[in-house]
Amino acid sequence: MQPLAERLRPKEWKDLIGQSHLVGPNGILTKFLQQNFIPSMILWGPPGVGKTSIASLIANELKRPFYSLSAISSGVKEVREILEKSEKNLFLQKNSPIVFIDEIHRFNKTQQDALLSAVEKGTITLIGATTENPSFEIVPALLSRMQVFVLHHLNKEELLQLLNKAIKEDSILSQKNIVVKEPEALLAYSGGDARKLLNGLEYIIQHSDHPTIEITNDLTHTLLQNSILYDKNAEQHYDVISAFIKSVRGSDIDAALYWLAVMLKGGEDPLFIARRLIILAAEDIGLANPNALLLANACFDAVHKIGMPEARIILSQVTIYLAQSPKSNSAYLAIDRALNFIDKNGNQPVPLHLRNAPTQLMKELNYSLGYKYPHDFPSHYVEQQYLPDSLVKIKFFEASENDKISKK
Repeated sequence: MQPLAERLRPKEWKDLIGQSHLVGPNGILTKFLQQNFIPSMILWGPPGVGKTSIASLIANELKRPFYSLSAISSGVKEVREILEKSEKNLFLQKNSPIVFIDEIHRFNKTQQDALLSAVEKGTITLIGATTENPSFEIVPALLSRMQVFVLHHLNKEELLQLLNKAIKEDSILSQKNIVVKEPEALLAYSGGDARKLLNGLEYIIQHSDHPTIEITNDLTHTLLQNSILYDKNAEQHYDVISAFIKSVRGSDIDAALYWLAVMLKGGEDPLFIARRLIILAAEDIGLANPNALLLANACFDAVHKIGMPEARIILSQVTIYLAQSPKSNSAYLAIDRALNFIDKNGNQPVPLHLRNAPTQLMKELNYSLGYKYPHDFPSHYVEQQYLPDSLVKIKFFEASENDKISKK
């Protein structure tokens, strides 16, 4: 018997729940379909938000051949076989087949390059699904030929809509007497993931003996608290990495090591963890220990070169170092203050004395006039205005007590 999540997979475009900015009446993908057109694209978002369903329904709406691959289990050979089939189909059909690749971020450069030529020639329309930032995981040449669409976790209303749909319309659940008295714990358990919501609902129903199944917060906690396991395919991916980061930020070495072990035991990509350590070193340690960023970056390079299982030692070493390091988020706050200021006020012209003057005309317009070259002064420093006149008193950076910076 199919799992509930699979039984409830939408059959038509109008059945999709969530992602209204893409698939709603005014969504960009809906408008593409109305024009009988679809570009190659990356669907980027957390698990269980409809990436696979959207891809298959696009092919269904456009009546195109649909080929699906999982990057976890497929290699270059499978990709080339699909491309050969696509070329043959293209001779018989006006529009290119749609090739869907789930977890496309797991394809290496060679596998992604194998897709590039087909996308360029229009042999296929490629739809890739990923939970990772495409800027880091997709080769630039391929990414530049695709549009990126961001998908979001389902909100409370959308999750409730899906929950009611499952109870009322599923061929099996609709035959049972199910009353949802308290949905809060089940919604929290899902974390905005539709698949996780339906899996949790199905688990509760399968393990309830009463003729009338009343779903309460207590029942949800009792039945689901021991069923939550880390899934390297991202079922609990975001929850655990969040706990890991917060433990390092909070200087709790043992907790950080525990969550690191959970991820490694679950098969998490060690490069994902190393990348998060780089971000953490800049965001949470920053100027309190500038060496932390250097060590985190070295960690990423070493993990990339060595791989598992030895990479666990490097990750452990850097996790411990960052956890016990003094913390400061002053650099993180400072750049956000500057960005927010520009969002609200726009940017001011560069003062004339700070502008370059490579041409005679620019010199005549007083570009660079009055600029003081710091190296011409004692200690290679001189007081000078670097901000526009209207901003001379503004302060974006506020040093914390832990920052190790020059006081000049």
